[in-house]
Amino acid sequence: MDASNSLEIIKRGTAEIISMPELIAKLAAEKPLRIKAGFDPTAPDLHLGHTVLINKMRQLQLLGHDIIFLIGDFTGMIGDPSGRSATRPPLTREDVRENAKTYEAQIFKILDPDKTRIMFNSEWMGTMSGAELIKLASTCTVARILERADFEKRFKNNKPIAVHEFLYPIIQGYDSVAMEADIELGGSDQKFNLLMGRELQKHFGQEPQVVITMPLLEGLDGVQKMSKSYNNYIAIEDSPDEMFGKIMSISDELMWRYYELLSFRPMTEIAKLSVEVAEGLNPRDVKMQLAEEIIARFHSTAKATAAKESFIARFRNGAMPEEMSEIKLKGELLLANLLKEAGLVSSTSDAHRMLDQGAVKIDGEKVSDNRQMAVGTSNIYQVGKRRFAKVTLH
Repeated sequence: MDASNSLEIIKRGTAEIISMPELIAKLAAEKPLRIKAGFDPTAPDLHLGHTVLINKMRQLQLLGHDIIFLIGDFTGMIGDPSGRSATRPPLTREDVRENAKTYEAQIFKILDPDKTRIMFNSEWMGTMSGAELIKLASTCTVARILERADFEKRFKNNKPIAVHEFLYPIIQGYDSVAMEADIELGGSDQKFNLLMGRELQKHFGQEPQVVITMPLLEGLDGVQKMSKSYNNYIAIEDSPDEMFGKIMSISDELMWRYYELLSFRPMTEIAKLSVEVAEGLNPRDVKMQLAEEIIARFHSTAKATAAKESFIARFRNGAMPEEMSEIKLKGELLLANLLKEAGLVSSTSDAHRMLDQGAVKIDGEKVSDNRQMAVGTSNIYQVGKRRFAKVTLH
């Protein structure tokens, strides 16, 4: 594939490319580029928000470039301060190692294991002496580190910043030096750290890497970024039925963003679907196609089909309306209060009665606990056979 076509594929869904002339020059050399993307194993499972980056790695892999999946087992023990208003609790080496094992299994549902190199930054950081680390830290000033928006905000608000947090972007930047990266991928919240890699490569006499940032995928609520902390995520390891139900709960507007960042369909096909929806095609049917594609990727085509059939049996055969109200409510609510505020019942006592009768479902699953809390995500609530509402809590 020529450089111009490669460039269009690479640009798809990106937030920023620094810099475009450098990327064009690297592609024009017509040789495999070393692509780096790092993940700190701070939790055992990945979610679809993480796969935005991994999908871009897959695209570059299909273009013939060398993909290096960096597991930050060393930086994971520091904790990435990006976007944080407080110091992360430290992880033990054992925690990091256990989480790293699960990452390897999950990423190969997207990347080709025979063409993906996995590295750990403890390979070079674990052998670095204290004197060498001090010398590395001397390449960056405190004023430069405080340019980071999160550090600057915490400093102005008299929030504590631990000294080891200052080391994080320097170490991430040095990873690019150790790996001699041509391109580094990261979320848009990682921009400062990624640019640090460019600066350190220059300092050590290397050609600076091109930085490609990817947007942060909104979670099921359509507001906050997808995160386990916000309980608005779809995990790679979710069951097919659970994954299908969650994808079907996203708004019609958010669906197109998921298509751009998560689907492997060409943008021309996605544009065609958008036109068909504008001309009357039910967006729910298009959303089902997206759900099938994603579930097939992480499970199998057969399981994706079964999940779709199960969803249809639970909802469409249960007289689920073509259109349903979409409601946004704030805070944490008892389920009975949510049902009342969503207009699905006339009173909380009516809600308790329907719960006791087993007439309440969330995403097709029957619930009966009168004390259950509804928290921070989007779900389809059903009372009886014909009352439905999609409710987002934020």
